Amino acid sequence: MEKVTVLPPDKLVDGWIAPEFLPEGEDKYYIRNRQTKQPQGGWRHLTSDEIERLIKYENTASSWDTIWVTDEFTPRMLKNNHFYGTVRIGRVVDCALQFHDLRLPTGITNSSIHSCDIGDDCAIHDVHYLSHYIIGDRCMLFNIQEMSTTDHSKFGNGVVKDGEKEDVRVKIQVMNETGCREVFPFDGMNTADAYLWAKYIDDKPLQQRLASITQNSFDHHRGYYGTIGEGCVIKTSQIIKDARIGACCYIKGASKLKNITINSSEAEPSQIGENVILVNGIVGYGSRIFYGCIAVKFVIGTNCNLKYGARVINSIMGDNSTISCCEVLNNLIFPAHEQHHNNSFLIAACVKGQSNMAAGATIGSNHNSRSNDNELVAGRGFWPGLCSSVKHSSVFASYCLLAKGSYSFELNIPLPFSLISNNEMEGRLEIIPAYWWMYNMYSLARNSWKYKNRDKRITKIQNIEFDTYAPDSMEEALQARSLLALWTGRAAEVADGAEPGNGKETVLKGMGLLESRPEQVEGLKVLAEGLEKSRREELVRHPVEAYHSYGDMLVHYAMRNVLDSGLGIGKLAELASGERVSDWVNLGGQLMPESEVDRLRADIRSGILKDWNDIHARYNELWKQYPEQKLQHSLHCLKAVMGDDILDKERFGEAVARERRILAEIVEKVTESRAKDMVNPFRKATYRNEDEMRAAVGTLEDNSFVKQVRKECAEMLEALEALSQRM
Repeated sequence: MEKVTVLPPDKLVDGWIAPEFLPEGEDKYYIRNRQTKQPQGGWRHLTSDEIERLIKYENTASSWDTIWVTDEFTPRMLKNNHFYGTVRIGRVVDCALQFHDLRLPTGITNSSIHSCDIGDDCAIHDVHYLSHYIIGDRCMLFNIQEMSTTDHSKFGNGVVKDGEKEDVRVKIQVMNETGCREVFPFDGMNTADAYLWAKYIDDKPLQQRLASITQNSFDHHRGYYGTIGEGCVIKTSQIIKDARIGACCYIKGASKLKNITINSSEAEPSQIGENVILVNGIVGYGSRIFYGCIAVKFVIGTNCNLKYGARVINSIMGDNSTISCCEVLNNLIFPAHEQHHNNSFLIAACVKGQSNMAAGATIGSNHNSRSNDNELVAGRGFWPGLCSSVKHSSVFASYCLLAKGSYSFELNIPLPFSLISNNEMEGRLEIIPAYWWMYNMYSLARNSWKYKNRDKRITKIQNIEFDTYAPDSMEEALQARSLLALWTGRAAEVADGAEPGNGKETVLKGMGLLESRPEQVEGLKVLAEGLEKSRREELVRHPVEAYHSYGDMLVHYAMRNVLDSGLGIGKLAELASGERVSDWVNLGGQLMPESEVDRLRADIRSGILKDWNDIHARYNELWKQYPEQKLQHSLHCLKAVMGDDILDKERFGEAVARERRILAEIVEKVTESRAKDMVNPFRKATYRNEDEMRAAVGTLEDNSFVKQVRKECAEMLEALEALSQRM
């Protein structure tokens, strides 16, 4: 434990950078001088008259020779302050600043200022200790206990400075509590960077290069000052240490902000509220953190919310995400995650975005061993329902919904859009594949729209696929059809008294039943295999409907991309030649072929991609290629469902006709899904009459999203007609 020591008075001024860490020929302020903005006309020394007047207003200084001002300086605006070291003060004139209901005169009062640069027209009042900061223009600092910066400040970045040991480096242990997937955070890190680093831990040269790139992205010298961007308002806060805060940030009532970067701008201001503790982390642009939240070792993306006592530790959170109340430990969370409930718990997981954690959902409760949890991986759209508990290690395909229940065994669910339930009465796991498409089209159709609508980012570092029907989910749908065919074929063989097989003949038998003789499947007990680490039955419900629903999804996916492309049948057939790219990676929310990820890793290892800017530029290059890759994949999916010759001019009409039918069903199912809420007698029971209910929830005819779906489907029908005429 460190002890209080007595220092000579000159150490109040000179104890900044130890001589051994200063480059030859440089003084302790050489980095500060690079960081600060020179005022128009420069700084000047105080006049003897100004010094006399400052003393009259009860100001003191370790040396008045080290206090610098501009030509626009009004001494009476500085009262009862103590200045130490070199302090440079921008324009001070008789005016005031206002932010919301807070109005303060410009100037400095009742404060202790140590070696700081202060911008023009600032209002600094009752700041008890302000040390080694560069304050931008028009900032309001009011009633702050301590604002200080150390000479070894890193502002939340996972680097070490001259003379520091490796054990002081900030590392974030994502996806796994053991630390085996730890990454070094840095300003500008997104979930693609984190996943690339954390996932491929077996690629040791890649790990070494990413660590080296991150360390070399920041100056290793000591002596960087904390910065407060122009137009910031910081009031009634306790400790702000080693902080880099962007422009127009609003901080009120914070308890502790230490070793942190808060990105903020006039267009995307960030906000930190009451009783917040943030330590060792990066906050993205336009994010809001308030009401007693605690975050330690973290990266929070752009346009994110932490609120109502959330605890986020050793985790990285993607853009457009919200976490309230709950506890989140050792996670890598891709963009558009929602978690709002105090009694939800998420630990040691990689959740791949567009996800929602319901009240009472417990992911990672340490109930499978006495050691650290392993990990859970969930595809886009993961939704563990009310009071669901899931055991590590488990894997879920895209858009899986877990019904309420305690899942006591590890799960591996490869069927997307499924409802998984634990039937305790029958002692078995049950799954309804393609559940969303069959029974909740309203939510499914609304999914893509709501995530695009909630994307308020102006600074878009991360590329994100918001479309529900994309190569990752649709590739899973293709594999799901094959599994359903296999399991149906096995069920038929068991019913015939034969030994169930796992080969091609069994798959073809099941496919024939599902496509041509669905009535024969109704009496079969279709059991899955390998979905749960147990000896219980794994029952597949409604296999025929699920098989055909997956097929409709795939056709709809293809036809939407065809219409968006505007290409003719000849060019489409050309794009659909060759083999289907079946291996895709969700890299932090951006989809790309696995081969491109392998090339990316190779180019990082070899040094072709020299730094994070180069890596991010590669992401953007791949994002430009993605629409055509997605179109190609969708065409191959169409061929897999309807035959290789479906893109012949004569046969293509069948796909168009099927899409017409699908669009009509989408409108019908969206309307039905929403209508259930309108006709449910129990929902009606809380209202006095129909008028009160209409006033509270509206009518089906007035529902804006139902109208939007009808409009979009009508437009697609028109586009299909135009496409048919061009064929």
